[in-house]
Amino acid sequence: MLKITRCLHLSQLLLYPATPPKFPYPLLDFELMGAVGSALKSPIVDMSTKQAKFVENTISSNKVVIFSKTYCPYCTMAKEPFRKLNVDAHIIELDGNPDGNEIQAVLGEITGAKTVPRVFIDGKFVGGGTDIKRMFETGALQKYFP
Repeated sequence: MLKITRCLHLSQLLLYPATPPKFPYPLLDFELMGAVGSALKSPIVDMSTKQAKFVENTISSNKVVIFSKTYCPYCTMAKEPFRKLNVDAHIIELDGNPDGNEIQAVLGEITGAKTVPRVFIDGKFVGGGTDIKRMFETGALQKYFP
């Protein structure tokens, strides 16, 4: 059986474009993003757990609290300005804590992000590593410690 294929010149293809191809990665298909994004949202964190109470008590009873991980370069970046200012920061290393994942989930609920570091001053969330570094460089961090 003889099969005849019609060949078009590239310029003819550009004049009559076919329907655009589907995005090659189905999980990133923009038509599906709403459904996939909804399915991937983390469950609501129970703020009555012992981990949530621990976070609330720690933040309220210390002037400076840094929730950190020992291997995280952004956590090191956040801790350094406090060392330079001789400020005694209360540091919670989550990777050495058996409740670290639950504490991190609570922090995500409180601050809107589960990444570390999470830095609190006077009971208020002030940012992460780059935020603290920028505050130190501009002099805004020093205003908390007259």
